[in-house]
Amino acid sequence: MIVRAPADFVAAVVRPEIRALSAYAVARADGMIKLDAMESPFPLPEALRAKIGAAVAAVPVNRYPDGGATAVKSALRAALGLPDSLGLILGNGSDELIQIITSALAKPGATMLSPAPSFVMYRRNALYAGMRFADVALAPGFALDMPAMLAAIERERPALIFLAYPNNPTGNLFATADIEQILLATPGLVVVDEAYYAFADASFLPRVAEFPNLVVLRTVSKIGMAGLRLGYAVATPEWTAELDKVRQPYNLNALTQAVAPILIAERSLLAEQAALLKAERSRLNAALAALAGVVTFRTQTNFVLARVPDAPRWHGALRNAGILVKSLHAEHPLLEHCLRITVGAPAENDALIAALRTIH
Repeated sequence: MIVRAPADFVAAVVRPEIRALSAYAVARADGMIKLDAMESPFPLPEALRAKIGAAVAAVPVNRYPDGGATAVKSALRAALGLPDSLGLILGNGSDELIQIITSALAKPGATMLSPAPSFVMYRRNALYAGMRFADVALAPGFALDMPAMLAAIERERPALIFLAYPNNPTGNLFATADIEQILLATPGLVVVDEAYYAFADASFLPRVAEFPNLVVLRTVSKIGMAGLRLGYAVATPEWTAELDKVRQPYNLNALTQAVAPILIAERSLLAEQAALLKAERSRLNAALAALAGVVTFRTQTNFVLARVPDAPRWHGALRNAGILVKSLHAEHPLLEHCLRITVGAPAENDALIAALRTIH
């Protein structure tokens, strides 16, 4: 009998495009100042932690969670002022919702379209679902290249377009009129991904009912709840009814369902933290802009984007100083020598600014 090695089985049955990928890497952050993942830097107040602890202690973890996540949906509808006429679907982070939407629309021959650079998981989910992916390079300055976008829509007839609003990793808001034009020109679904809505000056959420092919996607990860893994999408009920067929049963665990309504109700606390991060964002931008050879870009997110003289060297030097940031240098030509830096708490930002001045 011939004994085959595990690698032989892998080579025989795993899709070649999956084998060609590298797994999504998450840097270890033990003992580091973590400014690479766009999380909130603020711990919860002690009284709120006690309230959450009591709620978690009461969860019957021996039972499956509420399959419809009723309490979370009610809390979101109240916080966002969502009418019952709009559909709402929840995911294990917005990542799962990207996967659900892509899977639902991945007919044979269907195409997903997105600007580039943008969130890497759009392209990955197209690959996972066997969906063709096409991208359109942003214009210099990171605005949408509308002639190229409209030409791609006409050429590709995409079933699905993802628009990060504000865009990640560039941090800017695309022009409202441009997104309106895309919605009107596209034969399929347009997902406006508002992961950073709390730090931006605009949103398409109030306009969901206006466009029959619009889904607004959000996450609570950037506003202090990254550990809960909760995302949500708002659309007309015709869309959410179909997407719900793809959602796995019990996709939102019982602990998240117990904690999320408590935190979602803390609107004043979340707004106060977002306001502080926006102020710190301005301070970081000013400090970066004061360094010779550094170009900063206006962002409407909880991160700043800067082009530095030597991104690999600066990234390594910051890591050696105990600070994690994201180097975008090799990801797209428009991001040459760019660093993406999450806005931290004031003391963390002080440490970053001091380290940058030393490097410089």
